[in-house]
Amino acid sequence: MTINRRMCLAGGLAACALPVLRVFPVGATGGFVIEVAPGVFVHRGQHAVFNPQNKGDISNPGFVVGEEAVAVIDTGGSPQVGRELRAAVTSITDKPIRYVINTHMHPDHVFGNVAFEADGRVFVGHHKLARGLTARSERYLAINKDLLGPEAFEGTKIIPPTLTVEGTRTLDLGGRTLELSAQPTAHTDNDLTVADSKTGTVFMGDLLFVEHIPTIDGSIKGWMALLDRIGQAPPVRVVPGHGPHALAWADAATPLQRYLRTVATDVRAMIAQGKTLAEATESAGSSEKGAWLLFEEYHKRNVSAAFAELEWE
Repeated sequence: MTINRRMCLAGGLAACALPVLRVFPVGATGGFVIEVAPGVFVHRGQHAVFNPQNKGDISNPGFVVGEEAVAVIDTGGSPQVGRELRAAVTSITDKPIRYVINTHMHPDHVFGNVAFEADGRVFVGHHKLARGLTARSERYLAINKDLLGPEAFEGTKIIPPTLTVEGTRTLDLGGRTLELSAQPTAHTDNDLTVADSKTGTVFMGDLLFVEHIPTIDGSIKGWMALLDRIGQAPPVRVVPGHGPHALAWADAATPLQRYLRTVATDVRAMIAQGKTLAEATESAGSSEKGAWLLFEEYHKRNVSAAFAELEWE
């Protein structure tokens, strides 16, 4: 995997330093995107669950501008967020959007796809993404229609990838390439990272949560192992799926790794003591409560997922 410092060196020392972020206003929306590195733009979503007020704007989509074309990375949690992201692209460049890349299957990252459906754009994802979307499409659409409300949800549909990644794949935008890496099961079983060769910036999707409590929908063991592996030769700049626009690797990864290890350690201890799942959800990982937003909404689910996986070790 090429998420490492070689990409930073290829971009020169200036590309390695975390820059002063520049705000790019889009129409009446204010500063919808920020340029986190030359030609790399990110929108910061809210820390919240879906509701009619936020219209699904709860994750960090972005885009990379090449000399010939643009790649969008994730599209937000509703058609409206997708349209705002598309407007941000067209306000900054007249280059065509060639690729729409989804980092994984969760609705807050893919429900904006419909805003980019026209003009033969290529939708890109992990080779397991289509299967995951198909298996959950009915539930995703029904649940999130209620959460978002009819106005924000209108026009939402599941758009699967037309180009898939197994291993790695390189996309050429002209003057810069993106290296896409299909990761092993971690946050989900269809996590995809997107690394910009020119600046060393890596879109991590929900492999990185900052401030917002992580959610386990794949494998806690796999997630811990993947973060450890990437950390051996970390990228200089990462874009998390939730949290600030961009950070240094250690700032983003260290709290997440602590949380996952704490949950795993506590759950293993309780399994060894013969405790039940219900008992584990009441206390495992409770020391992390003050460190994360939305802890009450997601932590017990994480303990349940970890317990189901670790009890069979």
